[in-house]
Amino acid sequence: MSQLNNKSNSDYKSLKENRENDPVALIERAAELIWQKSEESLKNGHVSRISDQSVTKIMTAAIKLYAAKTDGESRTFRPLLGNYDEIVTPTEALTTVTEVLRSLGLGPMEFGLWTRRKPEDYHTKIYKEKKSE
Repeated sequence: MSQLNNKSNSDYKSLKENRENDPVALIERAAELIWQKSEESLKNGHVSRISDQSVTKIMTAAIKLYAAKTDGESRTFRPLLGNYDEIVTPTEALTTVTEVLRSLGLGPMEFGLWTRRKPEDYHTKIYKEKKSE
């Protein structure tokens, strides 16, 4: 049995417990941190201190992850926290969607053609945020 696979090996236990080497765990923690700090920045009026490039990276990553999960797993899920407009307002959502379409050279016609014809029933379910431990 290799040293790494020997569960009594202290290095293996340390590696297993130290999830810094797990890129998925890093994304999970980063998402929580970004969410918390974004809320604080919005509340305290510090949004202007966040660079456009940082917001672009976060938005791009979120879009790519959402598309990969929904297409790869052949399902949809609520892309936003909250039940309706408690967290993201319709104005915020439409402003963002409009600019995403514009950045790709797309318009309302392409949006209409790509809209999923049979949405999942997630929109009728009550959202319960998973508490982080």
